[in-house]
Amino acid sequence: MSEFFLELFSEEIPSSLQKNLREDLLDSFNKLFNEKFVSFKKSSSYSTPNRMILVFEGLPKQVVLKSEEIKGPNINAPEIALEGFIRSNDISKKDLFKKKIDKGEFYFFKTKPTKLNTHELLEESIPLILQKIQWKKSMRWGEFDFNWGRPLKSILAIFNKKKLTFSFHHLSSSNSTFIDKEFEEQKKIFNDFKEYSNFFKKMNIVIDHKQRKNLIEKKFNEISNKKNIKIENNPKLLDEVVDLTDQPNVIVCEFDRKFLNIPKEILIITMQYHQKYFPTFDQKGNITNEFLVITNKQDKKGFIKLGNERVVEARLSDAEFFWEKDKSQNLVKRVSKLKSMNYFKGLGTYFDKVQRMRKLGGMLSDELLISKEKVELSASICKVDLVSELVGEFPELQGIMGGYFANEQGFEKEISLAISEQYLPIGLNSKVPKKPYSIALSLADKIDTLVGFFGINQKPTSSKDPFALRRQALGIVKIIIENKKDFKIRDLISYSSSLYTDQGFKFGNEFLQKELSDFLMDRLKFYMKEEKIRHDIIQASTNYNNPDKFVIIFGKAKSLNKIINKQNGIDLISSYKRASNILDSELDKLSVELSNTTDPGIFKTELEKNLFKKINELRKYFLSINKDENFEQSLANLAEAKKVIFDFFDNVIVNEDDQTIKKNRLELIQMLCKTFDNYVNFSLIDSH
Repeated sequence: MSEFFLELFSEEIPSSLQKNLREDLLDSFNKLFNEKFVSFKKSSSYSTPNRMILVFEGLPKQVVLKSEEIKGPNINAPEIALEGFIRSNDISKKDLFKKKIDKGEFYFFKTKPTKLNTHELLEESIPLILQKIQWKKSMRWGEFDFNWGRPLKSILAIFNKKKLTFSFHHLSSSNSTFIDKEFEEQKKIFNDFKEYSNFFKKMNIVIDHKQRKNLIEKKFNEISNKKNIKIENNPKLLDEVVDLTDQPNVIVCEFDRKFLNIPKEILIITMQYHQKYFPTFDQKGNITNEFLVITNKQDKKGFIKLGNERVVEARLSDAEFFWEKDKSQNLVKRVSKLKSMNYFKGLGTYFDKVQRMRKLGGMLSDELLISKEKVELSASICKVDLVSELVGEFPELQGIMGGYFANEQGFEKEISLAISEQYLPIGLNSKVPKKPYSIALSLADKIDTLVGFFGINQKPTSSKDPFALRRQALGIVKIIIENKKDFKIRDLISYSSSLYTDQGFKFGNEFLQKELSDFLMDRLKFYMKEEKIRHDIIQASTNYNNPDKFVIIFGKAKSLNKIINKQNGIDLISSYKRASNILDSELDKLSVELSNTTDPGIFKTELEKNLFKKINELRKYFLSINKDENFEQSLANLAEAKKVIFDFFDNVIVNEDDQTIKKNRLELIQMLCKTFDNYVNFSLIDSH
């Protein structure tokens, strides 16, 4: 068995492109070998900033290709088409046979089993696979007419310890590669991957990105234990620095303690997003003046440490200057500056947006039983930080800095917190506002955004969501469910739409209310799916489209999901299914429609009376409950009805000869099913 080993050496490829390239290459060759029935024992892909490496182990040297039926032209096609098919496949007319398929009768011929040398397959296929690689961003260079993530310098390709020979644009494959990315005249020949990996291991180059990640995490733990500090877990940043190094080293640096007086979010953003550093925290969660830098070489003389400290202090000095300047700028007086800041074409300026948010917030304050004046004040100043120099420099801090500015200027803590949390939640696992003023401001912002973009038909498509409207809608769902507080969402949508109209904006979407309600329901279904609720339960719970009842819908679904496979769940589903199956079967035969009324006066048995009594008990219960419904108790009540229901069906003949009695019993069964449907639409639940 043989090994296939491929290395693509290029200028440094950004981290964002490396993962896709690793996966695309591996998938492409897996697909090739599967299509050609080439077996292998193991496949791996690795990357460094300059090297993309692919290894397949246990490949056969030769493969027998099975015979195939090759489809030709339709039997009624012109003779010239048939002659072309014969000529292009180097066969004669006697090799053809006719075969009927879905689209008609066609000529076919059957290929003979052939042997294929694996090295020939690879030499033919590698250039084709490389040509099909899709890049999110790519470039051209020199006079070469092809795109790659970064300029491609060499291709090392080996099979069974021998080089594969092929060309890819201006490059010819070889069994050698550059051993130093800075001195490209130095090349070395390799015979297999083991020799290659051992060589670079001696040079302290770690070609396996997973191994580099483990080394960095191990060093983090050592530093954390030694200095008694915490290092923030940032998987995205860690993966990025892993892909930017091939000889990772961790250096502990520090900045002047005076910068700790700046809000910690500024320090974190400066270090993480702008410099790719890792901030550290003490055991109480307070940020320290120490930070970690991942370098690509050792720093024996301390020059790298000193250089990084100088860079971060320069950036923090700028941030400190902006902070001192911005925090003293009166927020209320700066609201007018939002008039010159466009929100979106057709939706006005940010000043227009905050005026709409003020009124929406006022409506929400009534439902939350909080001060309307404070909500309106929060909305009025919530976007002012967008005109600050700090947010201009660090856009990721919008909202957060507004909260700090409000706090510095003596606004109540509830207002400051509401401003800082207005954009929350920003994802499925994000923190959710819990305080009433924060809830009001966040909902007002999101509803105004969704109504505006849906109103001008800037809706998400199946593949694109440039304005993150799904995230906004999911935020509304999370706020409602995780605070266990429903709102009159449809009224809020209508009111929000009227606020745009009052400002003179015209919407071209006449189905705004329905489309946005459906969109929110779709996000609720997504949220429920992420909460591991069964698909059929989600469908049954959301069958009645009502965004005003998210808490109840979710509560019912979660409770049903919890007991569906337990005895209570089995009992209530079996009760409903037995009733609904009989009802459906008999209704198909019935020549008259049911009137939704049952006449107890013509009951013939005690079992009918017992079932009627149980149904009325259940209906009375469902009529008596309100928003504080105990969903577990509701399900328990439905499950407990099983004995009465089964006694009825085991002992009463529904298909009675007397049509009046039969119809009355069907009315009773329909009444039972509709009573169950007070909870969810059980007809959509899978009984298996």
